[in-house]
Amino acid sequence: MYPADRFPTLGRLDPRVPWDQQLARVLIRPFAGTGLTPNHVTSLFLFVGLLGGWFFAQGGSAIHLGAALFVLSTFIDHMDGELARMTNQTSRFGALFDLAAGGLVHVVLFCAMGAGLSGGAFGAWTLLMGLVAGLAVAAIFALRFELERRGSSDAVRQPKFAGFEIEDVMYLVAPITWLGGLLPFLVVASIGAPLFLIYQIWEFWRQTSEGGATAD
Repeated sequence: MYPADRFPTLGRLDPRVPWDQQLARVLIRPFAGTGLTPNHVTSLFLFVGLLGGWFFAQGGSAIHLGAALFVLSTFIDHMDGELARMTNQTSRFGALFDLAAGGLVHVVLFCAMGAGLSGGAFGAWTLLMGLVAGLAVAAIFALRFELERRGSSDAVRQPKFAGFEIEDVMYLVAPITWLGGLLPFLVVASIGAPLFLIYQIWEFWRQTSEGGATAD
């Protein structure tokens, strides 16, 4: 989800906007005016993401389908905001629904990864790794949303390179899974996500402190 003022050109390519966001804009445009609402799209994202988590939890070859569904859900998640801006259906509830759905999908995803990998070398430790990574990602979502709500759009803006953002690393879940690297990915996520959460907490504290000082 991005502030509307970052999308002044909804009808053409915008080098400031990530490629997946621009593709989502193109694909959702035909549905504007059809009765499809942003909350419908968010519900689809939630369903596809949770279904992907279910397949991850099965372990074995099922994780390959789980990875594909998760990546699909990640892409769908970009469509609700685009549709909301196109049809002027932005709302507080829609933003909160999108936030809650995103947090839930990521918690379920990582916990499901841990469950599916629990029969391997790390045993039940993968369940803890998945829980830690999932909760950290959900907390990051919440903090970034709160900063954006307070008008600190610069603080939540992610570094971009060649049309990609940091969060686009989640698209790598599919090829990493298909190539047999899911366990190393989970280990890295269980360490990296909490570290990034610590940074985000510091950023939240800094922004809110500066806001309070300005208000005084």
